[in-house]
Amino acid sequence: QVQLVESGGGLVQPGGSLGLSCAASGSIFSINTMGWYRQAPGKERELVATITSSGRTNYADSVKGRFTISRDNGRNTVLLQMNSLKPEDTAVYYCNAGNVRGYSVFYNNVWGKGILVTVSS
Repeated sequence: QVQLVESGGGLVQPGGSLGLSCAASGSIFSINTMGWYRQAPGKERELVATITSSGRTNYADSVKGRFTISRDNGRNTVLLQMNSLKPEDTAVYYCNAGNVRGYSVFYNNVWGKGILVTVSS
């Protein structure tokens, strides 16, 4: 089995910064894509940022220039550094791992439980 565990959420003031971390555990051979999605109250889940095993990144337009995604392939960990946070960034942030190859099983998508980020003054 593969599990994703997020950490680093909390309350931050507008204009502040916050870092999120997600670690994949289990018998894993490789993870093609890791990323973050978020869901605000009353809205559908949306992409925030993704990063492939080769380092290619993709960001939502709303976070470009403010958020930075990175990963440590050796530890199967993905990080999201969030700067210049805005109230509209308030959401539950979900870690995602796409195309996860284990030694005996393949997962199309694995999701974390979600972690709350609140941006408020």
